Amino acid sequence: MGWRASGAAATATVFHRFVGVGLVVASFVVYLLCARGFNAGHGDFFYLADALLHGRTWLIHALGQFDVVTIGDRFSVPFAPFPTFLVLPLVALVGPGTADTWQPIVNAAFAAIDVWLMWVLAGRIGVRRIADRVWLAVLFGFSTQIWWVNTRGGVWHTGHLVASLLTLLVLIELFGRRRVLLVGLLGGAAFLSRAPVLFAVPFYGLWALLGRRRHDLRDGFGTGAESVFRNLPLRAWALLVLGFAPALAFYLWYNAVRFGSPFESGYELASLPPFLEVQRREGLFSIVHLARNLDYLLWHLPRLIPDPPFFRPDGLGMSILLTSPALLYALRAPWRDRRTWLLASAFAATLLPNLLYYGGGWLQYGYRYALDAIPFAMALCAMAAATRGRIGRGWKALIVFGVVVNAVGVYWAYHL
Repeated sequence: MGWRASGAAATATVFHRFVGVGLVVASFVVYLLCARGFNAGHGDFFYLADALLHGRTWLIHALGQFDVVTIGDRFSVPFAPFPTFLVLPLVALVGPGTADTWQPIVNAAFAAIDVWLMWVLAGRIGVRRIADRVWLAVLFGFSTQIWWVNTRGGVWHTGHLVASLLTLLVLIELFGRRRVLLVGLLGGAAFLSRAPVLFAVPFYGLWALLGRRRHDLRDGFGTGAESVFRNLPLRAWALLVLGFAPALAFYLWYNAVRFGSPFESGYELASLPPFLEVQRREGLFSIVHLARNLDYLLWHLPRLIPDPPFFRPDGLGMSILLTSPALLYALRAPWRDRRTWLLASAFAATLLPNLLYYGGGWLQYGYRYALDAIPFAMALCAMAAATRGRIGRGWKALIVFGVVVNAVGVYWAYHL
């Protein structure tokens, strides 16, 4: 009987992997078909990769009128640079110009990996039903701004795709072996992709301490001082800081080399459209921007029109309750579990600086800055599915509704 059980388990594992691969392939195809006709015109990461290969931290030509810092004959990219390192091998192989034309392929690959990592995370959290894991992957990949930012492309949106990828890897590790040094490295890379995820890092440290009990320390006394040290919370925090330190050191060096100050990222200096310039004068981060960003996140609605698709967004934002209503499933997570509170806190801590930021996310369909925090909400959704047995029909209907709304966003990506 044992061989039958082991055979069944092996078959289930193969089937799970088959479904996961199928999700990646199907997502990649959909994303590429949606994005291949759009020219973002801002492939900064490809040209920055070429600059780094030639020993420079700046570009020799501006790639557009806006979102560039011009100092003499040097043109600097203000956006967080980690995605540059991911495309650097491609640029070294084919050059920045050709790599830039492959931007839809690159972004589609990042987005498809995001979907697959959500599938993996759901399984790691304990979602056993394959159908529920697929629903969660679809929710993340096609009922959030992942679809929109992939379709539009450009330096602004690639950062979101990469930051989401890295945050999902962090969460997979936290729900698994909790190797704190690795968490710090991944968290640092995510910070170098989208700066607001920095505010989630302290909660990673708190997570690493979960499950430590007095008996853990007591057991260590019988095996020498090294075992005691291994169980001390201080060691976990030290490893987290050690893992994060290279990203922070690079960030400070990179800013100092470009702008003469380790604390100047370039966002204060970048060229902007006039209406955004007015908003930035009120403060890069300010309570003044909160009401406007909350409107873009929660209440902003498109205008109804008589012709298909019967509504028209304005590009400033759109309520997450319209684009991603099934994210409310996160509220059904088990709130007696301390991990739930840490995820909710990381969500809020990551979202807050975006809500205080002047930019708002324009041009966008939905509120794309929420993508920095949405992986934490998705982990909560997976915890809800794991503890409640299955995702109900009502929630599935909300996922389908969100997919339809975001599918219309593909149309508007070409017509706004």
